Amino acid sequence: MIAINRLHFQYPGAPFSLDIPEFHVASGEKLAIVGPSGAGKTTLLKLIAGILAPQHGTIHVDSTLLETLSDAARRAFRITRIGFVFQELELLEYLDVLDNILHTYRINPVLKLDAQVRERAAALAQDVGLGSKLKRMPRELSQGERQRVAVCRALLPKPALILADEATGNLDPANKVRILELLFRATEGSDTSLVAVTHDHELLPRFDRVVDFMGFHGAAA
Repeated sequence: MIAINRLHFQYPGAPFSLDIPEFHVASGEKLAIVGPSGAGKTTLLKLIAGILAPQHGTIHVDSTLLETLSDAARRAFRITRIGFVFQELELLEYLDVLDNILHTYRINPVLKLDAQVRERAAALAQDVGLGSKLKRMPRELSQGERQRVAVCRALLPKPALILADEATGNLDPANKVRILELLFRATEGSDTSLVAVTHDHELLPRFDRVVDFMGFHGAAA
């Protein structure tokens, strides 16, 4: 699903750099990434999603070489093939819960919004305990509820790859398990892969593999 080779990335004018000689994630694999803040975990997810572009090296996702795509094609690929749960959540404050979950379908012509998609959005919300709050505005939700909305939005297009940046970070123990089960169910019976950045070491035994970024400031493997 993911193949990275000889990657080098550096933010303009910043001392931080990320060098990854080799990094692979298999189809259907559930991978957790751990490590200290500032080690490059979120940067890696954004590189895999094509939000950032490396200065050197190659990134293949779902057999597609991201560097060969135009900006528009890379955006369309990300929208249809990758579900990204951002650490910042990126909910729109003027949309209610249901419309936030559906938002990607409303603004991108590569996705078709129909009755089946609406039903799936409502079912996902029900799965995470938000079934009775579809008309609530983000300001009326707790941080944990907002996080669950972001997870539903990422899973709605049935992506081939799920990238989760601290998706359980603001949740109580019961809802942590609930969200993790939802993410894992999205990978079952398909080749969908999950790459999750987490600081919650209690969840690590549930993953197929764990990559520790400790000591990889400037390099990761």
